[in-house]
Amino acid sequence: MHTVQSIINDIKSGKISPIYFLMGDEPYFIDQISTFFESNIIPESSRGFDQTIIYGKDTSIETLVSMAKRFPMVSDFQLIIIKEAQNLSRTIEQLTSYSKNPQVTTILVFCYKFKLLDKRKALYKSLLKDFVVFDSKCIYESKIPTWISNQLSGKGFEITPKASYLLCEYLGNDLTKIMNELEKLKLILDDGTVITDELIEMNIGISKDFNNFELLSAISNNNLKKAHQIVYYFSRNPSKHSIILTISVLYSFFVKVMKLHTFSSQNPKTIAKKIGVNPYFLKDYNTAKNNFSMRQISRIFEILRDIDLKSKGIGSNSVSKDLYSELLIKIFNN
Repeated sequence: MHTVQSIINDIKSGKISPIYFLMGDEPYFIDQISTFFESNIIPESSRGFDQTIIYGKDTSIETLVSMAKRFPMVSDFQLIIIKEAQNLSRTIEQLTSYSKNPQVTTILVFCYKFKLLDKRKALYKSLLKDFVVFDSKCIYESKIPTWISNQLSGKGFEITPKASYLLCEYLGNDLTKIMNELEKLKLILDDGTVITDELIEMNIGISKDFNNFELLSAISNNNLKKAHQIVYYFSRNPSKHSIILTISVLYSFFVKVMKLHTFSSQNPKTIAKKIGVNPYFLKDYNTAKNNFSMRQISRIFEILRDIDLKSKGIGSNSVSKDLYSELLIKIFNN
């Protein structure tokens, strides 16, 4: 199984394949590898001769094969990167014959985003046998805060769990957006800085006081006043806060709280691992467990489904502001 780092390490050690097929649902990792190729294979002085970047919608397999069979002009290799190669999906199997007899001085890099090759067909089997096939899989949203922390720790920075959560909530699972925001932060921060929710708020614009994390905390602690303040802020800033996202976050939270009711273990690390959360956040889950019975949580799931339908225009003409209030009233009066 190839990873971004294993592919880069192999290239650095001189182990280079004539074909790299980078495919899958997470474009960030595909871009990481293709960017490394652009910057490290062909010397800068020779790139005008032996490095070509083309797009799938602007070429054909026949044209690609013709280009690939040419010899490099100056360097040891010629590099051809095919971006948006998924636009060649209808004819991609035509690459099979070339894969059986590739030009060893040519490096073909296919960036085949949001699609996968058919593993039953000849091309995939040929590529898997002799070349590099990379399946770029999305990271589960629950694992993104840890991924953010790992990315920063390797570059001289640290980030608090809450700050990671805020980034994940604000930007979702779009790794490219997350890394772009972190790169901006790194430009203005000293090496070794611990990135906190205060720094996130000051420099990225995410409120550390009015977000779904704080809403979960307010609901867990039966703090109706604080919860209403937060959803009022949400309703005043609809472009930044979607009630559908809030419903999703609440549902995921209470699924984990429901699981807590079934565990006998008292070890925080064991419990956190079983429900898939950072131990840092376990306090709110335990508080919610003490304040909401399994029967109440079951009712909350029904409330969330009802509000979700209404948010999509089914069974209600209410605006989002009213739905936020309705959601809280029903949860707290449950």
